[in-house]
Amino acid sequence: MAKKAVSKKVAANNLIANTFGDNAFGLKVMAKRLSPKAYKSIENTIRTGGKLDSAVAQEVAEKMHEWALEKGATHYCHWFQPLTGITAEKQEAFLDFSPTGFVMDFSAKQLIQGEPDASSFPSGGLRATFEARGYTGWDPSSPAFIKTTSQGAVLCIPTFFVGWNGEALDKKTPLLRSMKALNTQVNRLAELFGISTQGKRSFATLGGEQEYFLIDREFYHRRIDLVQTGRTLFGKEPAKHQQMADHYFGAIKTRIVEFMEELDRELWKVGIPAKTRHNEVAPAQYEIAPVFEELNIAVDHNMLTMELMQRIAEKHGFVCLLHEKPFKGINGSGKHNNWSVVGPDGKNWLSPGDNPHENAKFLVTLAAVIKAVDTHADILRATVASAGNDHRLGSHEAPPAIVSVFLGDQLNDIIDQIEKGDLKNTKQGGLLHVGVDSLPIIPRDSSDRNRTSPFAFTGSKFEFRAVGSNFSLGGPNVALNTIIAEAIDEICTRLEADKKAKKDFNQSVQKLLQDIIKKHKRVIFNGDNYTEDWVKEAEKRGLPNNRTTPQALEAFNTKKAADLFEKYSVLSRKELASRYEIYKEAYEGVLSYEAALAVDMVRTMYLPSVAAQMNELARTVKSVEGVEVKTASVKKTLATISALNDKALEEVEALEQAIKDGKPGLEKRKLMGTLRKTIDTLEGLVAKELWPVPSYAEMLFMI
Repeated sequence: MAKKAVSKKVAANNLIANTFGDNAFGLKVMAKRLSPKAYKSIENTIRTGGKLDSAVAQEVAEKMHEWALEKGATHYCHWFQPLTGITAEKQEAFLDFSPTGFVMDFSAKQLIQGEPDASSFPSGGLRATFEARGYTGWDPSSPAFIKTTSQGAVLCIPTFFVGWNGEALDKKTPLLRSMKALNTQVNRLAELFGISTQGKRSFATLGGEQEYFLIDREFYHRRIDLVQTGRTLFGKEPAKHQQMADHYFGAIKTRIVEFMEELDRELWKVGIPAKTRHNEVAPAQYEIAPVFEELNIAVDHNMLTMELMQRIAEKHGFVCLLHEKPFKGINGSGKHNNWSVVGPDGKNWLSPGDNPHENAKFLVTLAAVIKAVDTHADILRATVASAGNDHRLGSHEAPPAIVSVFLGDQLNDIIDQIEKGDLKNTKQGGLLHVGVDSLPIIPRDSSDRNRTSPFAFTGSKFEFRAVGSNFSLGGPNVALNTIIAEAIDEICTRLEADKKAKKDFNQSVQKLLQDIIKKHKRVIFNGDNYTEDWVKEAEKRGLPNNRTTPQALEAFNTKKAADLFEKYSVLSRKELASRYEIYKEAYEGVLSYEAALAVDMVRTMYLPSVAAQMNELARTVKSVEGVEVKTASVKKTLATISALNDKALEEVEALEQAIKDGKPGLEKRKLMGTLRKTIDTLEGLVAKELWPVPSYAEMLFMI
């Protein structure tokens, strides 16, 4: 029995090992197919960001083409991430036609550069509508992959997307630029700590936890609001939802597990290291989380994960909802952005070490993050601003709009001691190592978790919890990389000046930490971020509280932001201004079509159902006239429904007028909220068989 069990385990391990990354043209596949010289060259390009030799590019194209054909691919595409927030592709056949027939061809030129039409993508003024030319460029650091269907396969090549003059029209281009800026500054800090940077680079790592809902496809197609907006514009909360906390980490239903099993297998094939899956807090809500990867690859992999989730859900009779708040009154879905940084020594610089030197490095990095978040909290908030996320932020385990940093009691105690210049003991007991450098030994796992904090240190990483579930992780990480690069830049400038003045390095670090903490400790908060007391306290501390998307987006429209992104060559002033315009327009656009749909649903679905219920009640009263039957309760119900019907009619007319007058999105949203309250009340009074759409109870529990 033991031998059989072991052999099964080995077989399972071999199955995963042999298929993991099988549909990705990564280093594993390239090592087998490229010549040693070509492999070494492209490996160097990927690991250090160096330039790729044109001859090597041709060999890569040939071998990639050969590999793709073996996988059944007939087409290829440059897979990119325009400012729509989703991915885009234009598929080209490998066929090259001529008068004598055709050949299967794919060249280095086709690999490296494409030319999709740029005119119809949002550009925020970077491009005029008649200016169609745009270019996609191969990103060799992110593996090409095969996308399969029952009829064939397509080779997808991750690329950046720029305009005729090189302006960034996508999420990837500024992300790559921000990674370069971070690398430059972290390597600079490494030199100050005596760490060699020769031929080495520093990079951010990312683990993106993805929350989502699954509902039965039949219910989805009967909810036009879900189909068109991704969320329910109306819907009464069921008597039981998540209040018993019996869904979170509960036993996963068989039908859901079958979906998850296929999803994991497909993710593993394209090299996505999916590891964790479980029931989330709300009914019908789930989460998937990968192992940490280099930032750029992690962003690409998350975009591909969302695409695969939706495609595979369909095969299992589900629809995967990625809206931040598809259902009112229960948890929304986030995308927890777990960010850390690896230095040229190959170590995680946000992980406490086992000696004072390592801890000095950790504390300086920690201080840089605190400084960056306090200085640019408004920019971080802007990166997660959207019409959908406004519904989610501030309740049900989603952080509020006030961006603060959670450190946990023990780290916070150490920070307090550094500020006072009196390092003695950890909060939980045990001597700090106080040597010449006066820097402590810090235990690992030195913080708890705080699910209400927007930016929490969770042991070796920071978790930015405010990102919405359908967001690209590109935008938030462009900002994170850049603001932390700026903080490290300023730290290095000060330490370099002290070094030039022949000051003791350890004492310089100690003073630096003390000054940063004194200036930026206002952003640290370890309590409950949902309380009104914190709102008042945050206001006293001068922390921004941009509750709505229009307020939040103004952070992009400032000189401070323009100077920051321009200084580190991440976004030009024109490129940043384009993002501001695009995100503003997207917000207003979403609320416009949501308002129009709400009007349509009320007029053509809900009010007719209410009228049918009133007619039924009226017939009941009339049918028993002259008979000694009490009808007071029926008349009372009829009067209640009638009054609510009149109220709904007035409210829908007010919303119609706001649309006609072109009122701002916030005003439409307020009117939609008022109308929803009335319709949801009516749902509780109208017979189920007359109500035109599936209820929350059906959608959330009948799966």
